[in-house]
Amino acid sequence: MCRLLCSWVRGLHSNCRQRLPCKPPKVEPVRVIVTRPAQECGKWVDALVQAGLSAQAFPLIAVGPPPYTAAVASAWARIASFDAVMFVSGNAVSHFFALKPAFAHVFRAQAAIKTRAFVTGPGSLAALHQAGVDAAWMDAPDTQAGQFDSEALWAVVAHRVVPGYRVLIVRGMGDASMDADVGGGVGRNWFASQVLAAGGEVEFLVAYQRRQPDWRVSDRQFVHQAAHDGSVWLFSSSEAIANLQNAFPDVAWDRARAVATHARIAQAARAAGFAVVCESRPVLADLVASIESLP
Repeated sequence: MCRLLCSWVRGLHSNCRQRLPCKPPKVEPVRVIVTRPAQECGKWVDALVQAGLSAQAFPLIAVGPPPYTAAVASAWARIASFDAVMFVSGNAVSHFFALKPAFAHVFRAQAAIKTRAFVTGPGSLAALHQAGVDAAWMDAPDTQAGQFDSEALWAVVAHRVVPGYRVLIVRGMGDASMDADVGGGVGRNWFASQVLAAGGEVEFLVAYQRRQPDWRVSDRQFVHQAAHDGSVWLFSSSEAIANLQNAFPDVAWDRARAVATHARIAQAARAAGFAVVCESRPVLADLVASIESLP
């Protein structure tokens, strides 16, 4: 009788265990690889982590001061001769203002010099604020604009550009990024072309330089793994994709996923062989939604 009772109790416990709901398997957050220059990576990594994603910095572009600063000093000395300064990126803003002389009272309320600051997107706009530029002197696409590029900026400032209007375009040496549009020497000069077509005048200034990072031995293993483990590469520059291909030509991207912040960058990612490419505005909420929508 005792053995029968024990057997019945064991069976009861077994049935109870079977009926308990199973814990759902732990789902690891998607790892996002942020490829912006090192100076910009940190804030994007932090923002993505706060949004519930796993993010890792892997800069594909190194940014530094220009080899010669005399041209920047000369531009500051002549700043009043320009009606506007167009900055191709946040780096253009920070490196230009790093050499700002104390006597240059410009881009501020009630300033005698009326030069305006043109930028294409929220990152560069934030850099202007950080540099102390008064909002009244800034021109940029609306934060709800469908895209942040030279075309969107031109729609905002075209009415200002009349014959004789002088624009200084601040960019980087070695800047081949298509998203910057008027990057250092080899980018799209679309904005400059519009100014010239409207009768304006354009002058270019190199305020920083861009190059490939100093790669480490461990980077090769990291790239090979990230190309196949489901990580999402976040690209904000076509130049970053070119640097990735040049540094690691033997990596196959036919299983890799990417989110690009402009159609031209997305096109470069597809040309590089990325299997899945999604386009997104460079705004946190949009980026997170795009990343989470990837198959």
